[in-house]
Amino acid sequence: MPEHAAPLLRPPRHRVDPRARAWWRLQALLTLSGPMLLTALVLAALSLLFFRGALPWLGPLLLVVLVLPAVGYLVAMPRMRYAVHAWELGERAVYAAGGWFWQKRRIAPLSRVQTVDTVRGPLQRRYGLATVTVTTASTAGDIKIAGLSDADAEELSRRIGEVAQDVPGDAA
Repeated sequence: MPEHAAPLLRPPRHRVDPRARAWWRLQALLTLSGPMLLTALVLAALSLLFFRGALPWLGPLLLVVLVLPAVGYLVAMPRMRYAVHAWELGERAVYAAGGWFWQKRRIAPLSRVQTVDTVRGPLQRRYGLATVTVTTASTAGDIKIAGLSDADAEELSRRIGEVAQDVPGDAA
């Protein structure tokens, strides 16, 4: 083990709103799981109506290829995503963790913050949620904190704006 091992990065302190799981589940149903389940249902119905001889092999195939992955994604993804998504605003940086399959942690110094945006899509509004996007002077891209309650998003945006103004910029 090296003498000067890098310290482990602890997870951010604040979790996203628990309603984010329902929002992610609805997104999954509309974008991936729903179409897969609908495809399986249509193929099974067409087979039942026109190709009864195909049911013994098509039924298990649809189950393995479409139904089980769709249901698995619908159940597992929101849980896994909720376990990872977190955020924290420190005195000098904003820290966010996200993803579910590909997990990502980003820390951005507040001295590099250019804009703070709050976005509420139609599905997010249904659950009283919002996404805060922090744009920095970085080529790595924005920091997005999705699944915050409306009140938390407004407060976080306000606090980032205030703290970013108080942090001296880089003297480059």
